[in-house]
Amino acid sequence: MRRTESIRLTLPSEDWLQGQSSWTEAGGDGFVVLFLHGFGSVRWGEKPQALEAACARRAWPFATFDFRGHGESSGTLRALRGSRLLEDLEAIRQWADQRGWRRLFLVGSSMGAWVATWGAMLNPGVVPAVALIAPGLHFLTARYERMSPEDRAQWEREGVYLFTSHWVQAELEFGLVQERERFDHQRLLMHYVTPTLIFHGLRDDIVSWERSVAFMREAANAHLELRLYKDGDHRLVEYKEEMAEAACELFARYV
Repeated sequence: MRRTESIRLTLPSEDWLQGQSSWTEAGGDGFVVLFLHGFGSVRWGEKPQALEAACARRAWPFATFDFRGHGESSGTLRALRGSRLLEDLEAIRQWADQRGWRRLFLVGSSMGAWVATWGAMLNPGVVPAVALIAPGLHFLTARYERMSPEDRAQWEREGVYLFTSHWVQAELEFGLVQERERFDHQRLLMHYVTPTLIFHGLRDDIVSWERSVAFMREAANAHLELRLYKDGDHRLVEYKEEMAEAACELFARYV
């Protein structure tokens, strides 16, 4: 029988992460499949639901959490940092370890893909394989790169920038960009070695599919596969079941 659980993880800062998990008794073998959502999104949309269903068919454990500043977790988007996202992932890793799920198979969407790749690189042996959906691997600097020199200077001077998109409007602090040297993309290209399957749509107007092609071309990692969808947008919800099955097929090689 499949069981479900609502989870609230309290962090040392007294912030919390809200999440949920499902598992089958005697299912899995010391691992959990973890979905990491995108910027301005939440833990339980169409893609994680499709992934949870694929895990249920295999009697695999599944979990997903809202990052701080998102959904039902505490915090604000204004305080968003790459380091805080990785702190959230570490808290989830510790929770999973206490459950006996010592390995994490990560599925990261957009911003969540940034977390997945850096989390895998910084935790060798914990993450056997990763799947990325429209990966925002330049998440920390993407907005900054598109700005004029005047707008960059204003953001740095005022400390806050109002970000607006189709789905979210939020103030972002300049501290997000200040971490760019700490999480230099070249370091990821050189040292990321985790087997990875990438999905990207050619109609993505948020993160260009050419970023994924460049990552495939430039990364030292020999275990990368990229699937492009000609009519796919950034969300790729039309392909949610296909991506979920493909991700689980990848993970099955390393279970």
